[in-house]
Amino acid sequence: MSRAAVALYVLGMVVVIVGADFLFLRGRFWERLAVNIAIVCVFGAFYLLVLRRR
Repeated sequence: MSRAAVALYVLGMVVVIVGADFLFLRGRFWERLAVNIAIVCVFGAFYLLVLRRR
């Protein structure tokens, strides 16, 4: 993957995290932390399993 594609992938991950924080998890620190870690793990697993092989 090119650097631009990786940058867009990371930007997409940030948008999902911030969107989930503002829409569902406002004022819940521990739940927000757990969900953010889970989102990063899902994006990382998807990258390693699918996108890295290209």
